[in-house]
Amino acid sequence: MSGAVPAGFVAVPMGGGFIGINGPFYVRHEGTLVQMGFRIEDRHCNPMGVCHGGMMASFCDMLVPVTAHRMAAVGRRFLPTISLQVDYLAAARRDAWVQGEAQLLRVTKGLVFAQGLVQADGEPVARLSGVYKIGQPFGPQIEALA
Repeated sequence: MSGAVPAGFVAVPMGGGFIGINGPFYVRHEGTLVQMGFRIEDRHCNPMGVCHGGMMASFCDMLVPVTAHRMAAVGRRFLPTISLQVDYLAAARRDAWVQGEAQLLRVTKGLVFAQGLVQADGEPVARLSGVYKIGQPFGPQIEALA
């Protein structure tokens, strides 16, 4: 159903800026399971009605920090991207529900290493691998959003 958000997902407040404009993103966190998703709208698409690669990369880039924060692996700290590899496996069409899960491979004193898989309406569309720096603690303006 177009526009519907699957059961258990809640909007993640991410403030203004780029993600504020291109969201909302949704998260479902049950025990050790952390999933993030969004519904592809016209504004996310290229002229062919397919999710723009930049939008998919942005989603992948948010998937790891959201997962790391929900898993309490890094505390309430900013996670700037050091490296992000996205393999585009298939097209994700307008109105599809995009959903991803990330796996934290290793967390050191200063870095998070992760991988993940993203699906659109249940079909794999992207695979990701990333390295994130464990940065500064969130300030009060960001803490309210996390």
